[in-house]
Amino acid sequence: MKKLNEANILEALKSVRDPDLHRDIVSLNFVKSVSIKENDVSITIELTTPACPVKDELKNEAIVALRNTIEGIGNVDVTMTSKVLSHDNTQKSTVLPGVKNTIAVASGKGGVGKSTVAVNLAVALAKDGASVGLVDADIYGPSIPLMMGLTGRPGMKNNKLQPMTNWGVKVMSIGFLVDPMQAVIWRGPMASGAVKQFMTDVEWGDLDYLVFDLPPGTGDIQLTLVQTLPLTGAVIVTTPQDISLADARKGFKMFERVNVPILGIVENMSYYVCSHCGNRDEIFDTGGGKRAAMELGVPFLGDIPIVTGIRQSGDKGKPVVVDENFPEQAGIMMKIARAMAAQVSIRNATRAGAPIDIQLMPS
Repeated sequence: MKKLNEANILEALKSVRDPDLHRDIVSLNFVKSVSIKENDVSITIELTTPACPVKDELKNEAIVALRNTIEGIGNVDVTMTSKVLSHDNTQKSTVLPGVKNTIAVASGKGGVGKSTVAVNLAVALAKDGASVGLVDADIYGPSIPLMMGLTGRPGMKNNKLQPMTNWGVKVMSIGFLVDPMQAVIWRGPMASGAVKQFMTDVEWGDLDYLVFDLPPGTGDIQLTLVQTLPLTGAVIVTTPQDISLADARKGFKMFERVNVPILGIVENMSYYVCSHCGNRDEIFDTGGGKRAAMELGVPFLGDIPIVTGIRQSGDKGKPVVVDENFPEQAGIMMKIARAMAAQVSIRNATRAGAPIDIQLMPS
C-alpha cells in the first residue's frame, strides 16, 4: 500500500484504461484535478464525449484502484465531466465554425429505417448531455419534422435561418419551408443547393455533433455534402437481407472513394419478438449487418428489432429514446449512439496524432 499523496494517486489511476483508446486515463490527460482533504480524495475525470459507453465503468475502476492501492484512504469522490474532441479541419471550420463533428447517416436503399436511426442517434446524444443538431437532407421525402414533433416555420435573425428545437436537438428541414401537402419536384442542382444552404445559411451555433439524415442512394445530395464539407464520419443503416446489404456495400464504397471514414454499420429490423407469445421471428434474416461489418473491416454498432413502439414513437413525434413506454428499445438506441460517439472520439484522437491502437471490431 502506498502513502496518500497526489503522485501515488496518479500512479494508481494509471491502472484504469479506456477500452476504446487503449491507454490509461492519466496518459490520456483525462484526470483534470486531484484534491486531498485529510484522508478524503476528490478527483475530476474529463472524457472525450458525454455519451461515453463506459463512463460508469471507468468511474468505478478509478474508485477501486485508489482503495486497493492507497493506505488509509477515506471517502473517494469521482466527478465525471466531458469535452467532445473536435474534427479539426480548415474547410469545415469555414463552413460550420462552431460545429465540432459532422456525421452522415446513410443507406444504400430506401425503406430501411434510416431516418428513425438518425433521429434517435441525435436525441440520444443530446440526452447524454451533448449539444446536437440534425439536418434533414432528404429533400424529396422530409420526415424529420414529423418524427421530431415539430411544426411551423423557422425564424430569421441576422440574415440566418434559426433552427427549430425539440428534445434538446436543433433541427432544419425543407419540410419547415414548403407546404406539407406539396411535392418537392426539384432537379438535382436545386436539391443540392438546399443542402448547402442548410450548412451556410443556418445559425447552428456551437455544437458537439451535427447529424445529417441523407436520402437513400449515392446521388447528387451525397456528393454535394462530401464535396462541401469534410465529414467526421458516416453511419450506414441496413436491414439483414442480401439486397439491402448489397446496397449498403455500395454506400460504403462511395464514402471510401471520397475519404469519409465509416463509423459503423447499424442493422435495423433485425428480428421480431411476438408481444403475445415471446417467439422470435427473423423476418428479414438476421446477422447480415454484422457479417458486412466484418467483411468491410468497420465497427458493427448494433442491431435494432422490429418493434411497434419504435414506429409509434416516430409517428407521434416522440423518439423512442425519450419515450418512457419503451425502455428496452430506448436502451438499444442509446447503446448504439454511445458506440458511435466512441468511434468519433477514436477517429479524432487518431487525426490529432495520438499514438492510439484502434480496434475496429468489437471483442
